Amino acid sequence: MFQITILLLYLLAAVAFAMSRLPKYSRQERLLLALATAFATIGIALHGQDLFVQMNQANGLSVSLAGAVSLIGLQLALIGLVGALEPTLRGMTAGLLFLAAVATIPMDMQPDVPVTSGLSWQIQAHILIAMFAYGLLTAGAIVAIYALIQDRRLKAGMLSSGNQLFAPLETTEKMLFSVTAAGFSVLLLAVLSGFAFVEDLFAQHLAHKTAFSLLALLLFGILVAGRMFAGWRGRRAVYLYLWGFAFLCIAYFGARYVLEELLNRSWG
Repeated sequence: MFQITILLLYLLAAVAFAMSRLPKYSRQERLLLALATAFATIGIALHGQDLFVQMNQANGLSVSLAGAVSLIGLQLALIGLVGALEPTLRGMTAGLLFLAAVATIPMDMQPDVPVTSGLSWQIQAHILIAMFAYGLLTAGAIVAIYALIQDRRLKAGMLSSGNQLFAPLETTEKMLFSVTAAGFSVLLLAVLSGFAFVEDLFAQHLAHKTAFSLLALLLFGILVAGRMFAGWRGRRAVYLYLWGFAFLCIAYFGARYVLEELLNRSWG
């Protein structure tokens, strides 16, 4: 029931943000923005509270696949709300909030996965940092796809009132690289903390996860450097980001699926 409330709040906020960008509702723009901001803020507060209760178990940290997806949803909502400060990004905000709503659904279907009891605080901190990095970079992947769609619409000369939902491509790319830089930094911290605190990667079925994470880190690092020193932009940058994200998905969600669904165990 709690997840349904959060889902509805996110959906209402998404609709209100989208409507505020359409010329048809220009007279109601302020009211729509106020409602959208209120719905999104309340949804984020309830989502954060629910996620904390779900993950913070009495005998350890619960890091199920459903919890990871829900955390990504929370980060999408937060990034969307911050992005809404820029009027032209409110169409994207609507999309991020819609995906955040979808991400709350698996919490109701979460299987009984053992919590990470017995792990040191350093390992638990590493897990949380890694999950946060994946959430940021997932948001970046959505922005990258948004930029790719926008680029194709521009080249095809598609003109409609729906164009108001798209920010200028340059604005979208700036947001993408901001998220990329933040995600790369947190992922680097996650990888370093993993090497520092995880004693036996092979015994804990994490060797392949580490390898793919390093590949993703390398690609994101190249992208950040290319943007800073060579001004990379456009499809080349977007495709490089999506390749990095694909490796990250294999590293994280592939490992989690094998551990939880096939081996019926949690990380650790």
